[in-house]
Amino acid sequence: MSYFLNLIETYHLTFFSFLIAFSGAFLLGVGKAGVKGLGVLIVLLMAIVFGGKTSTGVLIPLMVVADIFAVIYYHRHTQWAFLLKLLPTMVLGVLIGVWLGNDISEVVFKELMAVLILVTLVIMIVMERKKSTEIPTHWAFSSSMGLISGITSMIGNLAGSFTDIYFLAMRLPKNEFIGTAAWLFFIINVFKLPFHIFIWKTVTFESLGLNLILIPGIVLGFFTGVKIVKQINNSTYRKFIFIATAFGALLILFK
Repeated sequence: MSYFLNLIETYHLTFFSFLIAFSGAFLLGVGKAGVKGLGVLIVLLMAIVFGGKTSTGVLIPLMVVADIFAVIYYHRHTQWAFLLKLLPTMVLGVLIGVWLGNDISEVVFKELMAVLILVTLVIMIVMERKKSTEIPTHWAFSSSMGLISGITSMIGNLAGSFTDIYFLAMRLPKNEFIGTAAWLFFIINVFKLPFHIFIWKTVTFESLGLNLILIPGIVLGFFTGVKIVKQINNSTYRKFIFIATAFGALLILFK
């Protein structure tokens, strides 16, 4: 008990700030269960409590835990062909993100990312309204989405918007969408961990202790999210992701 009290003192947590962090963990669980578009809000809540860079170290182990739940629950729906198209350039993007993370202005980075998300979404919506069933097959599309996803994943834990756009373009059904994303982010987040531990030094024994306190929020959120996703059909799910992704981009741009 004294250990956890010391953690609360180390991070200057009040009851209210802990509630915000727990809510972030809960929403992380909901998001990993398949309710997409929550990434910006989760990052924002954690940054309010812990600050920008420190919050990335608190979040990354929690994301790995949530990814494990998602992989176990949705693994049978994973479409490995689509995952493998994104993975190589996403890994490269993470490495670029490690290098950029200490130099690029956070404000400029987030504004650029928001604009990219919105422009790509507009293109997707135009395709949707034309009832086009054509799936982008050129290597440049998957490579660019993977690269941007890797960079944004490392710097801001905000890759979800770009991978969501990619899987929407591939027209994956709901469960295949969630299952493929689950494995992709489990691999990427495990790959990111050593950089947070040894280079950015944002993951520490203290932050891992804090993660233990927040894990129940992930568990509760995940099973809540599973119940929500079961109520949404494929068509509604696509529309929901379009709206949630656009809202997230606007939140990044104007927050």
